[in-house]
Amino acid sequence: MARPRPHSRSTRAVVFVAAALALAGCAAGDPRFTAETPAGFWLGLWHGIISLVTLIIGIFSDTVRMYEPHNTGGWYDFGFLMGIGIMAGGGSRANPARRRRKREQDKEWQEVADKVEAKVRRKIREWAEAEPDEDWSVVEAKAEAKLKQRLRQWAES
Repeated sequence: MARPRPHSRSTRAVVFVAAALALAGCAAGDPRFTAETPAGFWLGLWHGIISLVTLIIGIFSDTVRMYEPHNTGGWYDFGFLMGIGIMAGGGSRANPARRRRKREQDKEWQEVADKVEAKVRRKIREWAEAEPDEDWSVVEAKAEAKLKQRLRQWAES
């Protein structure tokens, strides 16, 4: 079976420019929208989705706008912001697989931290038993708390 050839850079550039021009045809600033027939929620959503492309094209063209000035107000704005949110990654942080991986990593770090804390605690006790002192229990508790805090900061960074 023949392996498909990768597209050249020039082919990709032509496709990108063609797609950008096609999207610009659907951009805000269309003369069909007036105060009597304003753009609504769905066009706001679409304009938000294509906002980056229309911004770039709008820099070089006076006829392409990023935002439709003749709109229904709040609903158009809501759609526009939702479109921008969709293009910016929207709910990608709500990915359950990502959360599961993070929990697994946190569990691994917790196991490491527990082992290190146990070893440090043993060494402190050995040191305290080698040189007994009345105030040592206070010093031991403070040192243990400080070490726990530093270990957790190190594990989280």
